[in-house]
Amino acid sequence: MAIFRYKAADKSGRKKNGQVVGLSEADASARLKKKDLTPISLVNITHTLDMRFLMMIAPIKVKDLAIFTRQFSVMISANVPVVESLVILVDQTENISLKNLISEIGFEVDSGSFLSEAFSKRPKIFSEFFINIVRSGETSGKLDEVLNYLADEMEQNYDMVAKIKGAMIYPVFVTAGLIGVGIVLMIYVIPNLTAILTETNAVLPFSTRVVIGASNFFKNYLWLVGLIIAAIWVAMHFYLKTYFGKRQMDVVKLRMPIFGKLFKYIYLMRFTRSLSTLLKGGVTITKSLEITADVIGNIIYRELIIETLNAINDGNPVSMVMENSSYIPKMVPQMIAVGERTGKLDSVLDRITTFYSRDTANMLDNLSKLMEPIIMVIMGVGVGIMVAAVIMPMYNMASQF
Repeated sequence: MAIFRYKAADKSGRKKNGQVVGLSEADASARLKKKDLTPISLVNITHTLDMRFLMMIAPIKVKDLAIFTRQFSVMISANVPVVESLVILVDQTENISLKNLISEIGFEVDSGSFLSEAFSKRPKIFSEFFINIVRSGETSGKLDEVLNYLADEMEQNYDMVAKIKGAMIYPVFVTAGLIGVGIVLMIYVIPNLTAILTETNAVLPFSTRVVIGASNFFKNYLWLVGLIIAAIWVAMHFYLKTYFGKRQMDVVKLRMPIFGKLFKYIYLMRFTRSLSTLLKGGVTITKSLEITADVIGNIIYRELIIETLNAINDGNPVSMVMENSSYIPKMVPQMIAVGERTGKLDSVLDRITTFYSRDTANMLDNLSKLMEPIIMVIMGVGVGIMVAAVIMPMYNMASQF
């Protein structure tokens, strides 16, 4: 399958330019004729498009992949052949990077490769989780079902990330504003006001002296502050690339006041949803745990999953290790144990995901509502202290006259 740049004429003779997808030049020409266009020229541009360059100008986002997977699953469910489905998707896709990617995959599948094999050649775009789900669907003959599971998983993950980002926009914006106002006051406003106070040679309150000292420091050594912040950022950047650094940060996330519980629920949902999707797709429990450990995104939970995997290999149930973990709510291993006994582990995992998904959504809503007044109070107190430290001495001076 390839992408062709075409020049064609419509029924009235007007020239049209564009792109069309086809299994061959003849197929592309036939597709144009179905649109009442007469081909003038067709140029295969598939191999002239550099994927690395395309990814820089039009990166493939999680939302793009989720939409692709959902549309693909719908067409496979409607018994449209895989290659034909990919041809249609290329034609419908607007993102040029994804369009080229689907075209390459379609060409490889049309040449005899398995779909999962084509995906596996692009590990930076398709995760091991994604590839193994598709492979299990090909093996079991349930590709439409596993693609549907995948689409659900990706959409739910995307929605959760979007909610978290939405809840953090206001606090981040207001905090940045507070820092900006503080810097402006310290560098430009307060020095002009303090000049008046220092000329009087009056004894200034401690708070006023602190504000004046801080203002002088920022005015004279702002470059040093910037240098220190940059040095800390670089040091943290490299530290967090180490295994120990990542692990420490993951521990901090889970133990943070208020946010720690939120992070626990997010990682727990990622674990139960991923494991459920893999099991539904026909992947074995051991392989499912291996894949889930790699996609969980938190070293503490990864270690817990690996410990669970080792316990299973020794003949123990999944729930055994989780019963002793402080990072797993007590209800979870009890429900998993029921799922193991009844042979409905995937269904139980879905119920756990649904339960904690609601809890997480409620926590995010409450958190965003709670953060607004807290930040406003902090901002008001911060600015108020700075202003009062300068204004009060001036007021005292005025009252003496």
